[in-house]
Amino acid sequence: MEKWSKKKKIKTIIYILCAVAFLLIYIHLYRKYGIFKNPSEIRNFILQYGSYGFLVYILLQIIQIVVFFIPGEIFQIAGGYIYGSLWGGVLSLIGTAIGSTITYWIAHRFGKPFVHKILSRNNFWILEKLDKLGSSKKQKKKINAVVFLLYLIPGVPKDILGYVCGISEISFRDFIIYSLIGRIPALFVSVYFGEKFSKDNIPLLIIIAVVMSILFLIGVVYGKKIIHSMSDEEIEN
Repeated sequence: MEKWSKKKKIKTIIYILCAVAFLLIYIHLYRKYGIFKNPSEIRNFILQYGSYGFLVYILLQIIQIVVFFIPGEIFQIAGGYIYGSLWGGVLSLIGTAIGSTITYWIAHRFGKPFVHKILSRNNFWILEKLDKLGSSKKQKKKINAVVFLLYLIPGVPKDILGYVCGISEISFRDFIIYSLIGRIPALFVSVYFGEKFSKDNIPLLIIIAVVMSILFLIGVVYGKKIIHSMSDEEIEN
């Protein structure tokens, strides 16, 4: 028991140090470079590192996921701005996968008290819905579908979901699969927007922005209702 207790203490210290490190990096980059403000600043910062810039971009995407209050779209747009639609999307997806893994395991390690502290009251409904879905085989299939929809529907806060899923019944494997698949459409739209932004294609940029705004509003208005009806129906069945 003593060895296991020491291991747990070491893991806890590592988690805390990593969280503090991410936060300090964020504060430093924000104050010195202002790179979390617009895609152009991110591009200028990354290009300083030459052929290693893609690694810096992945690191920034990881930080954005872990420090969840940083808007994610700006990094995805920057990815397209710097690397184009394909590679910008791939690099963003890699960073998102690593960042989501970190958030899941941080929440899994520190449990509900920690998640309750960082989760705003407006988003407690997500935690409540996932809690209602139990651990039976049938319910596990449904929780996978709910997590997929949460990541797919625009307007739902994505990055905090990794912490919420870390204390839910969804397995890590299923979380990574369904969360990444759910993220792909919006992520690649943002990256595509970034690529066109770099080419100053104003008419197309306006069309994409309008479509994204409409989808976002639809998600805000109807997304919560869809999740509510879906999870409640499964519970009744």
